[in-house]
Amino acid sequence: MDAGALRPARRGSTRAGALILAGTSIRIVATPVVMGLILGHSWTAAAIVFLAVSSTDWFDGRLARRWNVSSRLGSFLDTTADKLLVTGVLIALVATGRASPWLSLAIIGRELIVLGLRAAVAAQGLHLEASMLGKWKATAQFVALTLIMLRPEVTFAGAYLDQWLLGVAALVTVWSGVDYFVRFSSALRADG
Repeated sequence: MDAGALRPARRGSTRAGALILAGTSIRIVATPVVMGLILGHSWTAAAIVFLAVSSTDWFDGRLARRWNVSSRLGSFLDTTADKLLVTGVLIALVATGRASPWLSLAIIGRELIVLGLRAAVAAQGLHLEASMLGKWKATAQFVALTLIMLRPEVTFAGAYLDQWLLGVAALVTVWSGVDYFVRFSSALRADG
């Protein structure tokens, strides 16, 4: 009787995990699609696909917490999918002249450095949980990148609104990276 009660829970967890991984996989697969739309100057289509795909990040996290489903593979893929999507979109936006290469470098550089920090933390047997600042960072990036694609005709001090928002996103991104390093710097100093 107890063994039978365990089987459905396992199947449910497996199904839940598969659904969450599907959302993560969508972000990975859609990255070149969004890039292609941007490079083809299909701005509205790119923004729609990007918004739909980036929203899976929120749903994945919410479902994982609700169903209490997590795995190392899922955590790795979720982090990788977000970074791949943002990096791919920034590269395409720089190529079309819509995004600052310097702000894009700050964002992409932070993402790569934090990936290295995650590896160092994992080598210590610890897990680098996403902070609230890290979640704000993701939201700021998604909003800024969407507005860059849509580019509303709103300017301040000679720059488009989306250019200002990319600057804000870059600041929040770097700030969250510094926060991670301060909190987990002991993993970089540990011997062994």
